[in-house]
Amino acid sequence: MNTLDIQESIREVNLSYLVLAQRMLREDRAIGMFRLGLSGEVADLLMGLSLAQVIKLASSDHLLCAFRFNDQMLLSALTQPAKHVEVGSAHAAILMAGHPVELLV
Repeated sequence: MNTLDIQESIREVNLSYLVLAQRMLREDRAIGMFRLGLSGEVADLLMGLSLAQVIKLASSDHLLCAFRFNDQMLLSALTQPAKHVEVGSAHAAILMAGHPVELLV
C-alpha cells in the first residue's frame, strides 16, 4: 500500500466517522457523546457542521478518531469471552465511563 492509498483510506475513515458521529449525536446526544467519548462542546461543534465542512474536515491527512482502548483491563473486558455476556458489556461500560472524554484542540 503506497502513501496515496493510505491517505485516501484515512479520508474515507474520517468521512465515515464524521457522518456516523453526527447521526449518533442527532439520534441521542447523551448516548452518542458517551459512545464517542466526546465533550458537550465538541458534540455541539460536530452536530453543527455543514456537509461542506464535513467533507473539508474529512480531507485531513490525519485520523480524526482515535483508538480509545489504551487500557489493558478495558480491552480485555471487551475481547475476552464472558460467562455472562450482559456482565461483560456492563463491566466494559463501567470502565469506559471512568475515562475522561477527549477534547479536540
